Amino acid sequence: MGRDIAVTTPSGLVDAWRADPPYGAAAQGAILVVQEIFGVNAHIRSVADGFAAAGYTALAPALFDPVARNVELGYDDAGFARGRALVEELGTDRALGILAACRALLQAEGHRHIAVVGFCWGGSLAFLANTRLGLPAVSYYGARTMPFIDEPLRAQMLFHFGRDDPSIPPGDIQRHRERHPDAEVHVHAGGHAFNRDVDPRHYNADSAATARRQTLKFLKSALR
Repeated sequence: MGRDIAVTTPSGLVDAWRADPPYGAAAQGAILVVQEIFGVNAHIRSVADGFAAAGYTALAPALFDPVARNVELGYDDAGFARGRALVEELGTDRALGILAACRALLQAEGHRHIAVVGFCWGGSLAFLANTRLGLPAVSYYGARTMPFIDEPLRAQMLFHFGRDDPSIPPGDIQRHRERHPDAEVHVHAGGHAFNRDVDPRHYNADSAATARRQTLKFLKSALR
């Protein structure tokens, strides 16, 4: 279903995993899928494929490409350390520039309705894609959002949090509600990365399924 493409961005050519709806089906809209710190790996490609199966064109850019290409890290201490270092080396502005270039590519193809869905670091970038690029966004456990929490939303917004996520304590979740009362906020059983189905230490199947239903309902409204 999916395939690799290259996207021209302000930071140079960036690879991306692209998945389109089943053959002959018209896309209901387009979604930018924003990676965790581990790269566009099997999990992120699977997420993009899942949105395509639901009727959307999905594009997952390899955000680390300007600083390191073909990054797919493991969920171990070394992977975490390398991923965090790459996030710092890339920087927020370059990451958002890549997302803006992906939006421009999809718009040039005729997609008028585009949203962002991001996970972990990508969840925080999804929030910023809303506040700075004006795109409807879904943030899964975006633990890096708090420094930007006062930025005003410019489109519909959905937050997913894990009830037992030490990186996003209840006080931070409440701050999201207070600062963005028009946003949709859901707190699920489990901790950080409850949607990461390739990682049995964190995956919560029931919470992931519930969050997916809520996300698809949100996207149907935001992209109509």
